[in-house]
Amino acid sequence: MIIIKSANLTNTIIANGLEIRINTVNETDYISLTDIAKYHNPTSPADVIKNWLRVRSTIEFLGLWEKMQNPNFNIVEFDQFKNSAGTNSFVLSPQKWIDRTNAIGITSKSGRYGGTYAHSDIAFEFASWLSPEFKLYIIKDYQRLKQEESTVNQLDWSVKRSIAKTNYRIHTDAIKENIIPTLLSKKEISITYASEADMLNKALFGLTAKQWRNKYPTEKGNIRDSATMEQLIVLSNLETLNAEYIRNGLPQSERLKRLNIAANYQMKSLINNNTVKNITTENK
Repeated sequence: MIIIKSANLTNTIIANGLEIRINTVNETDYISLTDIAKYHNPTSPADVIKNWLRVRSTIEFLGLWEKMQNPNFNIVEFDQFKNSAGTNSFVLSPQKWIDRTNAIGITSKSGRYGGTYAHSDIAFEFASWLSPEFKLYIIKDYQRLKQEESTVNQLDWSVKRSIAKTNYRIHTDAIKENIIPTLLSKKEISITYASEADMLNKALFGLTAKQWRNKYPTEKGNIRDSATMEQLIVLSNLETLNAEYIRNGLPQSERLKRLNIAANYQMKSLINNNTVKNITTENK
């Protein structure tokens, strides 16, 4: 199911020399039909889109897509459009389709940088109707963009993991200097480190390392290796906070409470503001 909330990123691909904007909404790509239509009619791309929407097979395709992805799709209005599609008097604009059917596969934006956008599934269908050859150019550069994004995300994750490991050293030094008595055995010291690490796991993930392993026995690595970039950023911050709390002499129960509150606040902030995606984009 696709749920639209807000746009958070705009990219551009080049298809046979033509720039085509991509608006990413909650990690879902919406490609500009307006830009694609300029391949056929640079001065009146909106007319090209309306002509495409008049075709019965187009309406049937859009209806099927919405039924699969959109629980709020208005099937009654869709049936009326489908019955009228293909007749000489039938005219349909993107905005009318959106308003009458509650469609989410197509969006319409006004203003200088506006236009009609569609989910990549639908955009490729439109491009195929317009020109199968041009569709291949679009797919080729779109795949190039996705590959670049994947590479950047992998690198970014590695950097965040490295930062988390560095802060873990600061964290363990604080434990060594303030919690572990000099007479403890190596085994007892190891248990203390594990206890503190699991406190952070509990604060952030809601699970200890053992609980995570029991829940996901087939996963490779450990609980932190499976973390998202947002979680790695917060983990790095929690390790620094906990090191400071340890130096201030706070008991573990109080530290866990404070760290859990901090973890929840920071995760919500990162996700709501799309901070990680914005950082990734700036670094490209």
